[in-house]
Amino acid sequence: MEKSATLNLRVNPSLKQSAELVLGRLGIPMSTAVDMFLNQIVLVGGIPFSVTLPNAPESIDATKMSEDQIHAKIQRGYESYKAGRTQNAAQAFERFRESHN
Repeated sequence: MEKSATLNLRVNPSLKQSAELVLGRLGIPMSTAVDMFLNQIVLVGGIPFSVTLPNAPESIDATKMSEDQIHAKIQRGYESYKAGRTQNAAQAFERFRESHN
């Protein structure tokens, strides 16, 4: 198919760079990825993935908390940090992956 239409888009520069890194590893130019996305819109008759709001538990959904509740959670987290109740994130994620495979 002939390519003669031009799209001019404004996107977040860091998002664009991150996407280019992934696409580069896949060997797909950005223009081809955009073509793929547009083709999928035509094929499925809409956005080719679910577009929904996240369903976070209310206990961690900041959009459902008052400012005081948010500050209280931050304060509890800071107090846990000061008391040494922390974990190495890389090790915690590794343990999580091991237990969920």
